Amino acid sequence: MAKKRVAVIFGGQSSEHEVSRVSAQSVIENIDKSKYDVIMIGITKEGQWLTYDGPANKIGSGEWLQLAQADLKEKKQNALLLAAQNQQADTASRNFNDITVSNTARAIFTESSAEPIDVVFPVLHGCNGEDGTIQGLFELAGLPYVGCGVLGSAVGMDKAYTKIIFEKEGLPQGDYLVFNRKQVNFRTEEVMEEIEGRLTYPCFVKPSNAGSSVGVSKASNREELKRALEIAARNDRRILVEEFIDGREIECAVLGNDNPIASTVGEVIPCNDFYDYEAKYQVGDDSKVVIPAENLPADTVQKIREYAVRAFKCLDCAGLSRVDFFVHKVTGEIYINEINTLPGFTQISMYPKLWEASGIPYTELIDRLIELAYERYEDSKREFTNQ
Repeated sequence: MAKKRVAVIFGGQSSEHEVSRVSAQSVIENIDKSKYDVIMIGITKEGQWLTYDGPANKIGSGEWLQLAQADLKEKKQNALLLAAQNQQADTASRNFNDITVSNTARAIFTESSAEPIDVVFPVLHGCNGEDGTIQGLFELAGLPYVGCGVLGSAVGMDKAYTKIIFEKEGLPQGDYLVFNRKQVNFRTEEVMEEIEGRLTYPCFVKPSNAGSSVGVSKASNREELKRALEIAARNDRRILVEEFIDGREIECAVLGNDNPIASTVGEVIPCNDFYDYEAKYQVGDDSKVVIPAENLPADTVQKIREYAVRAFKCLDCAGLSRVDFFVHKVTGEIYINEINTLPGFTQISMYPKLWEASGIPYTELIDRLIELAYERYEDSKREFTNQ
């Protein structure tokens, strides 16, 4: 049986660029090489797409970029340049009917001397990778791809709209307010008064579209609130302010398409005041992950797993997601916090570790996700007839 050609895309124009590289390296190093040939495509912080055929262990550190750029100078080709060259070619010497959005999009994922790509595995986190934008490109190219579609990705990335849908679904969550950048910049006092009238200190201030806790602040007074609003507004045009819930941070992984399954649950014990970017990626082993979470009643665990599947389905997610919760330390009440449609995928990330604890090892998990990509692709096909 011929191997499938899998394009693993990493990097991207996002505040989570570095996290994406580490995740991608883990996927590439652990994918079943007897079943798949891997095409590595990196997106720089400036938005340049580069094919890369060097050692996978250079991706996480960022060393891949210099090697790919040197290769580009030598070969004069890369994935995105191929599409650009096709567009700039003299149309008089070509069949104009071949110049289509679909063909151009597909050319981005095709090397000039290689076989066509069969499936795309985007290992991208944050904006321009997890928010439906690149998923739309995959759709235009007519390629199967791992993960949620355009709708699930876009809504899952926007925390404010996610909350609206969760509320409609009847999932329990904390109180919140949403503002835009202009309100924060030009009506700062009014915004703070509205927050103080609705919520109590401390509260959390977040960019609506960001991941890995980038731009998230905890505000315990008006001075900190003003600063938190300014930070969030620099990261997104929409700002979310949430009530503080004194809870344990519990996470659950979901796998599947129309009939998803939930993993066991794990607990994050952050080294900082909350699980911010520094606690996740910059302080070594000080933050702790406990899988399965300890001292949680069985009915609480079951309810979290049920809520995770409901959250996944109500956003029309596909493939994978990680759903994060709070369990109140005193009352034991469960609150859904957010969903991550392309969670961290390193070998020590919560998503693969939750599945490993649930009986699905890392390499098998990658294989299942690729199979789910094909399943979703076939299920999403439309028939068009000329009337």
